[in-house]
Amino acid sequence: MKAQIQERAQDLGFDTCRFTTAAAPESAPRFQAWLEEKRHGTMGYLERNAFKRLDPQQVLPGMQSVIVLATAYPEIAEDRKAGSPEEFFPEHAATGFTGTIARYARFKDYHDVLAEKLKALTDYVNELGGAATRSLWYVDTGPILERDLAQRAGLGFVGKHTNLISRELGNWFFISEILTTLLLPPDLAEKNRCGTCARCISACPTGAITAPFQLDARRCISYLTIELKGPIPVELRPAIGNRIYGCDDCLDACPWNRFAKEGALMKPHARPDLDAPDLLELLSLNDQQFKERFQGTPMLRTKRRGVLRNVCVALGNVGDGNAIPALEMAAHDPEPLIAEHAQWAIGRIRERSSYQTATESAEKILSRSIS
Repeated sequence: MKAQIQERAQDLGFDTCRFTTAAAPESAPRFQAWLEEKRHGTMGYLERNAFKRLDPQQVLPGMQSVIVLATAYPEIAEDRKAGSPEEFFPEHAATGFTGTIARYARFKDYHDVLAEKLKALTDYVNELGGAATRSLWYVDTGPILERDLAQRAGLGFVGKHTNLISRELGNWFFISEILTTLLLPPDLAEKNRCGTCARCISACPTGAITAPFQLDARRCISYLTIELKGPIPVELRPAIGNRIYGCDDCLDACPWNRFAKEGALMKPHARPDLDAPDLLELLSLNDQQFKERFQGTPMLRTKRRGVLRNVCVALGNVGDGNAIPALEMAAHDPEPLIAEHAQWAIGRIRERSSYQTATESAEKILSRSIS
Protein backbone atom coordinates (compact mmCIF):
# COMPACT_ATOMS: atom_id res chain seq x y z
CA MET A 1 0.00 0.00 0.00
CA LYS A 2 2.88 2.35 0.79
CA ALA A 3 4.40 1.74 -2.63
CA GLN A 4 1.07 2.48 -4.29
CA ILE A 5 0.70 5.75 -2.38
CA GLN A 6 4.26 6.78 -3.20
CA GLU A 7 3.74 6.02 -6.88
CA ARG A 8 0.54 8.06 -6.92
CA ALA A 9 2.29 10.93 -5.11
CA GLN A 10 5.06 10.92 -7.71
CA ASP A 11 2.51 10.94 -10.53
CA LEU A 12 0.87 14.00 -8.97
CA GLY A 13 4.20 15.85 -8.92
CA PHE A 14 5.39 15.52 -5.31
CA ASP A 15 9.14 15.11 -4.97
CA THR A 16 9.19 12.99 -1.80
CA CYS A 17 6.62 10.87 0.03
CA ARG A 18 7.40 9.41 3.46
CA PHE A 19 5.46 7.87 6.36
CA THR A 20 5.44 8.10 10.16
CA THR A 21 3.27 7.17 13.11
CA ALA A 22 0.59 9.26 14.81
CA ALA A 23 2.54 9.46 18.07
CA ALA A 24 3.02 12.81 19.77
CA PRO A 25 6.09 14.74 18.50
CA GLU A 26 9.22 14.35 20.60
CA SER A 27 9.77 18.12 20.66
CA ALA A 28 6.51 18.82 22.52
CA PRO A 29 8.26 19.97 25.75
CA ARG A 30 10.54 22.35 23.81
CA PHE A 31 7.54 23.78 21.97
CA GLN A 32 5.73 24.41 25.26
CA ALA A 33 8.79 26.15 26.69
CA TRP A 34 9.09 28.28 23.54
CA LEU A 35 5.50 29.43 23.97
CA GLU A 36 5.98 30.16 27.65
CA GLU A 37 8.98 32.36 26.78
CA LYS A 38 6.69 34.28 24.37
CA ARG A 39 9.09 33.74 21.49
CA HIS A 40 6.12 33.29 19.15
CA GLY A 41 5.39 37.03 19.33
CA THR A 42 1.89 37.97 18.26
CA MET A 43 1.11 34.59 16.65
CA GLY A 44 -1.57 33.85 19.22
CA TYR A 45 -3.03 30.98 17.20
CA LEU A 46 0.03 28.89 18.11
CA GLU A 47 -0.88 29.18 21.77
CA ARG A 48 -4.62 28.75 21.28
CA ASN A 49 -4.30 25.41 19.48
CA ALA A 50 -1.15 24.18 21.22
CA PHE A 51 -3.02 21.22 22.71
CA LYS A 52 -3.61 19.90 19.19
CA ARG A 53 0.02 20.33 18.17
CA LEU A 54 1.09 18.39 21.25
CA ASP A 55 -1.38 15.56 20.64
CA PRO A 56 -2.25 14.70 17.01
CA GLN A 57 -5.23 12.64 18.19
CA GLN A 58 -6.91 15.93 19.02
CA VAL A 59 -6.76 16.79 15.31
CA LEU A 60 -8.04 13.48 13.93
CA PRO A 61 -9.27 10.97 16.52
CA GLY A 62 -8.22 7.46 15.61
CA MET A 63 -5.36 8.65 13.43
CA GLN A 64 -2.68 6.00 12.98
CA SER A 65 -0.35 7.35 10.30
CA VAL A 66 0.98 10.56 8.80
CA ILE A 67 2.01 10.80 5.15
CA VAL A 68 4.56 13.60 4.75
CA LEU A 69 5.25 15.12 1.33
CA ALA A 70 7.85 17.50 -0.05
CA THR A 71 7.45 19.80 -3.04
CA ALA A 72 10.59 21.54 -4.27
CA TYR A 73 10.54 25.02 -5.71
CA PRO A 74 13.24 25.77 -8.29
CA GLU A 75 16.31 27.97 -8.09
CA ILE A 76 15.10 31.40 -9.17
CA ALA A 77 18.43 32.71 -10.42
CA GLU A 78 19.03 29.69 -12.61
CA ASP A 79 15.48 29.68 -13.91
CA ARG A 80 15.59 33.32 -15.03
CA LYS A 81 19.22 33.82 -16.03
CA ALA A 82 18.23 34.02 -19.71
CA GLY A 83 15.82 36.91 -19.15
CA SER A 84 14.90 39.75 -16.86
CA PRO A 85 11.56 40.49 -15.16
CA GLU A 86 11.05 43.34 -17.64
CA GLU A 87 10.96 40.87 -20.52
CA PHE A 88 8.03 39.10 -18.91
CA PHE A 89 6.23 42.12 -17.43
CA PRO A 90 7.37 45.35 -19.17
CA GLU A 91 4.89 47.42 -17.17
CA HIS A 92 6.86 46.60 -14.02
CA ALA A 93 10.29 47.71 -15.26
CA ALA A 94 12.48 48.81 -12.38
CA THR A 95 13.20 52.51 -11.89
CA GLY A 96 16.13 52.31 -9.51
CA PHE A 97 15.28 50.84 -6.09
CA THR A 98 14.36 47.17 -5.97
CA GLY A 99 13.14 44.94 -3.17
CA THR A 100 13.77 41.32 -2.28
CA ILE A 101 11.01 38.76 -1.82
CA ALA A 102 11.58 35.34 -0.28
CA ARG A 103 12.03 32.73 -2.97
CA TYR A 104 8.95 30.66 -2.09
CA ALA A 105 6.67 33.69 -2.54
CA ARG A 106 7.79 34.37 -6.12
CA PHE A 107 5.26 31.84 -7.32
CA LYS A 108 1.52 31.44 -7.34
CA ASP A 109 0.40 30.73 -3.77
CA TYR A 110 1.63 27.24 -2.95
CA HIS A 111 -1.47 26.61 -0.83
CA ASP A 112 -3.57 26.85 -3.99
CA VAL A 113 -1.14 24.91 -6.18
CA LEU A 114 -0.82 21.97 -3.78
CA ALA A 115 -4.44 21.83 -2.59
CA GLU A 116 -5.74 20.07 -5.70
CA LYS A 117 -2.87 17.54 -5.66
CA LEU A 118 -3.30 16.81 -1.95
CA LYS A 119 -7.03 16.33 -2.30
CA ALA A 120 -6.45 13.84 -5.11
CA LEU A 121 -3.87 11.91 -3.08
CA THR A 122 -6.12 11.94 0.01
CA ASP A 123 -9.01 10.53 -2.02
CA TYR A 124 -6.69 7.81 -3.25
CA VAL A 125 -5.60 6.94 0.31
CA ASN A 126 -9.23 6.71 1.42
CA GLU A 127 -10.02 4.52 -1.57
CA LEU A 128 -7.18 2.15 -0.69
CA GLY A 129 -8.20 2.03 2.97
CA GLY A 130 -11.87 1.43 2.38
CA ALA A 131 -15.07 3.05 3.59
CA ALA A 132 -13.96 3.28 7.24
CA THR A 133 -10.81 5.28 6.43
CA ARG A 134 -10.78 8.96 7.36
CA SER A 135 -8.04 11.36 6.29
CA LEU A 136 -7.21 15.08 6.51
CA TRP A 137 -4.67 17.00 4.42
CA TYR A 138 -2.79 20.18 5.28
CA VAL A 139 -0.44 22.57 3.49
CA ASP A 140 1.37 24.53 6.17
CA THR A 141 -2.01 25.26 7.80
CA GLY A 142 -2.81 22.43 10.20
CA PRO A 143 -2.34 22.53 13.98
CA ILE A 144 0.54 20.05 13.94
CA LEU A 145 4.30 20.26 14.44
CA GLU A 146 4.97 19.32 10.83
CA ARG A 147 8.75 19.67 10.82
CA ASP A 148 9.05 17.23 13.69
CA LEU A 149 6.75 14.76 11.96
CA ALA A 150 8.73 15.20 8.73
CA GLN A 151 12.01 14.42 10.48
CA ARG A 152 10.47 11.36 12.11
CA ALA A 153 9.28 10.25 8.67
CA GLY A 154 12.81 10.58 7.30
CA LEU A 155 11.99 13.40 4.89
CA GLY A 156 14.71 15.62 6.33
CA PHE A 157 16.16 16.94 9.57
CA VAL A 158 15.52 20.12 11.53
CA GLY A 159 18.59 22.31 11.14
CA LYS A 160 20.10 24.82 13.52
CA HIS A 161 17.97 27.50 11.88
CA THR A 162 14.88 25.44 12.93
CA ASN A 163 13.86 24.81 9.32
CA LEU A 164 13.75 21.39 7.70
CA ILE A 165 16.72 20.35 5.54
CA SER A 166 16.58 17.53 3.02
CA ARG A 167 19.68 15.77 1.73
CA GLU A 168 18.03 15.65 -1.70
CA LEU A 169 16.27 19.04 -1.80
CA GLY A 170 18.37 21.28 0.43
CA ASN A 171 16.21 23.98 2.04
CA TRP A 172 14.02 24.75 -0.95
CA PHE A 173 10.78 22.82 -0.53
CA PHE A 174 7.28 22.96 0.92
CA ILE A 175 6.02 20.44 3.45
CA SER A 176 2.49 19.05 3.34
CA GLU A 177 0.90 16.09 5.04
CA ILE A 178 -2.03 13.72 5.11
CA LEU A 179 -3.26 12.50 8.50
CA THR A 180 -5.07 9.20 8.17
CA THR A 181 -6.71 6.43 10.21
CA LEU A 182 -5.11 3.96 7.82
CA LEU A 183 -2.28 2.01 9.45
CA LEU A 184 0.87 2.23 7.34
CA PRO A 185 4.38 1.02 8.31
CA PRO A 186 6.55 4.01 9.30
CA ASP A 187 9.82 4.92 7.61
CA LEU A 188 13.06 5.39 9.52
CA ALA A 189 13.61 8.80 11.05
CA GLU A 190 16.33 11.09 9.73
CA LYS A 191 19.15 12.09 12.06
CA ASN A 192 20.56 15.58 12.36
CA ARG A 193 23.41 16.22 9.93
CA CYS A 194 24.38 19.81 10.72
CA GLY A 195 27.63 18.76 12.35
CA THR A 196 29.71 21.71 13.49
CA CYS A 197 28.33 24.02 10.78
CA ALA A 198 26.77 27.24 12.08
CA ARG A 199 26.56 29.26 8.86
CA CYS A 200 22.83 29.85 9.24
CA ILE A 201 23.30 31.37 12.69
CA SER A 202 25.98 33.75 11.42
CA ALA A 203 23.89 34.68 8.38
CA CYS A 204 20.82 35.90 10.29
CA PRO A 205 20.72 39.72 9.96
CA THR A 206 18.80 40.29 13.19
CA GLY A 207 20.26 37.59 15.46
CA ALA A 208 16.91 35.76 15.55
CA ILE A 209 18.65 32.37 15.83
CA THR A 210 19.69 32.86 19.43
CA ALA A 211 21.41 29.46 19.73
CA PRO A 212 21.52 26.25 17.69
CA PHE A 213 17.93 25.04 17.12
CA GLN A 214 16.47 28.07 18.92
CA LEU A 215 14.57 30.83 17.12
CA ASP A 216 13.13 34.00 18.59
CA ALA A 217 10.39 34.74 16.06
CA ARG A 218 10.09 38.29 17.37
CA ARG A 219 13.42 39.12 15.72
CA CYS A 220 12.98 37.05 12.54
CA ILE A 221 12.57 39.11 9.35
CA SER A 222 10.02 36.63 8.01
CA TYR A 223 7.91 37.22 11.10
CA LEU A 224 8.43 40.99 11.03
CA THR A 225 7.48 41.38 7.36
CA ILE A 226 4.67 38.80 7.18
CA GLU A 227 3.16 37.73 10.50
CA LEU A 228 3.51 40.97 12.46
CA LYS A 229 0.47 43.15 11.80
CA GLY A 230 1.59 46.28 13.62
CA PRO A 231 4.67 48.53 13.47
CA ILE A 232 8.06 46.93 12.97
CA PRO A 233 10.30 47.69 15.99
CA VAL A 234 12.45 50.71 15.10
CA GLU A 235 15.66 49.10 16.30
CA LEU A 236 15.22 46.18 13.87
CA ARG A 237 14.27 48.17 10.75
CA PRO A 238 17.83 48.90 9.51
CA ALA A 239 18.71 45.17 9.54
CA ILE A 240 15.80 44.38 7.21
CA GLY A 241 17.63 45.98 4.30
CA ASN A 242 15.58 45.82 1.10
CA ARG A 243 13.61 42.70 2.10
CA ILE A 244 9.89 43.33 1.68
CA TYR A 245 8.46 39.84 2.22
CA GLY A 246 10.29 37.17 4.14
CA CYS A 247 13.99 36.38 4.29
CA ASP A 248 16.09 33.55 2.85
CA ASP A 249 19.45 34.35 4.43
CA CYS A 250 19.64 31.41 6.84
CA LEU A 251 18.37 29.06 4.13
CA ASP A 252 20.78 30.40 1.52
CA ALA A 253 23.73 29.82 3.86
CA CYS A 254 23.10 26.09 4.26
CA PRO A 255 25.72 23.93 2.47
CA TRP A 256 23.15 21.17 1.90
CA ASN A 257 21.69 23.31 -0.90
CA ARG A 258 24.41 22.07 -3.23
CA PHE A 259 22.42 18.82 -3.49
CA ALA A 260 19.11 20.55 -4.21
CA LYS A 261 17.24 19.61 -7.35
CA GLU A 262 14.62 21.39 -9.37
CA GLY A 263 10.99 20.54 -8.72
CA ALA A 264 8.58 20.39 -11.63
CA LEU A 265 5.32 21.07 -9.83
CA MET A 266 5.94 24.73 -8.91
CA LYS A 267 7.94 25.79 -11.96
CA PRO A 268 4.94 26.61 -14.23
CA HIS A 269 3.59 28.89 -11.49
CA ALA A 270 6.61 31.20 -11.28
CA ARG A 271 6.07 34.97 -11.11
CA PRO A 272 9.12 36.61 -12.77
CA ASP A 273 7.77 40.09 -11.94
CA LEU A 274 8.49 39.37 -8.27
CA ASP A 275 12.19 38.61 -8.74
CA ALA A 276 13.28 42.22 -8.17
CA PRO A 277 10.17 44.42 -7.80
CA ASP A 278 10.50 48.17 -8.08
CA LEU A 279 9.91 49.74 -4.67
CA LEU A 280 8.60 53.07 -5.94
CA GLU A 281 6.12 51.33 -8.20
CA LEU A 282 4.85 49.25 -5.28
CA LEU A 283 4.55 52.31 -3.07
CA SER A 284 2.25 53.95 -5.62
CA LEU A 285 -0.34 51.14 -5.57
CA ASN A 286 -3.81 51.85 -4.24
CA ASP A 287 -5.84 49.05 -2.70
CA GLN A 288 -7.37 47.84 -5.96
CA GLN A 289 -4.05 47.99 -7.82
CA PHE A 290 -2.39 46.07 -5.00
CA LYS A 291 -5.00 43.29 -5.23
CA GLU A 292 -4.55 43.05 -8.99
CA ARG A 293 -0.75 43.03 -8.72
CA PHE A 294 -0.55 40.29 -6.11
CA GLN A 295 -3.65 38.28 -6.91
CA GLY A 296 -2.98 34.58 -6.43
CA THR A 297 0.28 35.05 -4.50
CA PRO A 298 1.03 34.57 -0.78
CA MET A 299 1.67 38.33 -0.50
CA LEU A 300 -2.02 39.11 -0.95
CA ARG A 301 -2.70 37.81 2.57
CA THR A 302 -0.36 40.39 4.09
CA LYS A 303 -2.52 43.09 2.49
CA ARG A 304 -1.53 46.48 1.15
CA ARG A 305 -0.90 47.95 4.60
CA GLY A 306 1.61 45.24 5.49
CA VAL A 307 3.50 45.11 2.21
CA LEU A 308 3.71 48.89 1.81
CA ARG A 309 4.87 49.17 5.41
CA ASN A 310 7.74 46.87 4.41
CA VAL A 311 8.38 48.83 1.21
CA CYS A 312 8.78 52.03 3.24
CA VAL A 313 11.33 50.36 5.50
CA ALA A 314 13.25 49.07 2.48
CA LEU A 315 13.33 52.53 0.88
CA GLY A 316 14.53 53.97 4.17
CA ASN A 317 17.42 51.52 4.05
CA VAL A 318 18.41 51.65 0.35
CA GLY A 319 16.78 54.80 -1.02
CA ASP A 320 18.18 58.28 -1.55
CA GLY A 321 16.74 61.72 -2.19
CA ASN A 322 14.99 60.45 -5.32
CA ALA A 323 12.72 58.32 -3.13
CA ILE A 324 11.60 61.14 -0.85
CA PRO A 325 8.74 62.53 -3.04
CA ALA A 326 7.06 59.12 -3.13
CA LEU A 327 7.65 58.64 0.57
CA GLU A 328 6.20 62.08 1.34
CA MET A 329 3.02 61.04 -0.45
CA ALA A 330 2.99 57.78 1.52
CA ALA A 331 3.44 59.76 4.73
CA HIS A 332 -0.09 61.10 4.11
CA ASP A 333 -1.58 57.68 3.32
CA PRO A 334 -4.96 57.07 5.01
CA GLU A 335 -3.45 53.92 6.52
CA PRO A 336 -1.55 55.03 9.66
CA LEU A 337 0.80 52.03 9.54
CA ILE A 338 2.08 53.04 6.09
CA ALA A 339 2.27 56.73 7.00
CA GLU A 340 4.38 56.14 10.12
CA HIS A 341 6.90 53.92 8.34
CA ALA A 342 7.13 56.38 5.44
CA GLN A 343 7.97 59.17 7.90
CA TRP A 344 10.68 56.98 9.43
CA ALA A 345 12.11 56.24 5.98
CA ILE A 346 12.27 59.95 5.10
CA GLY A 347 14.12 60.67 8.32
CA ARG A 348 16.58 57.85 7.73
CA ILE A 349 17.36 58.96 4.16
CA ARG A 350 17.87 62.56 5.26
CA GLU A 351 20.05 61.47 8.14
CA ARG A 352 22.16 59.38 5.80
CA SER A 353 22.36 62.23 3.28
CA SER A 354 23.44 64.70 5.98
CA TYR A 355 26.14 62.33 7.17
CA GLN A 356 27.39 61.85 3.62
CA THR A 357 27.46 65.62 3.01
CA ALA A 358 29.33 66.21 6.27
CA THR A 359 31.83 63.49 5.41
CA GLU A 360 32.44 64.93 1.94
CA SER A 361 32.92 68.43 3.39
CA ALA A 362 35.40 67.11 5.93
CA GLU A 363 37.33 65.30 3.22
CA LYS A 364 37.51 68.48 1.12
CA ILE A 365 38.80 70.52 4.07
CA LEU A 366 41.37 67.85 4.86
CA SER A 367 42.43 67.71 1.20
CA ARG A 368 42.96 71.52 1.09
CA SER A 369 44.94 71.52 4.31
CA ILE A 370 47.26 68.80 3.01
CA SER A 371 47.77 70.53 -0.34
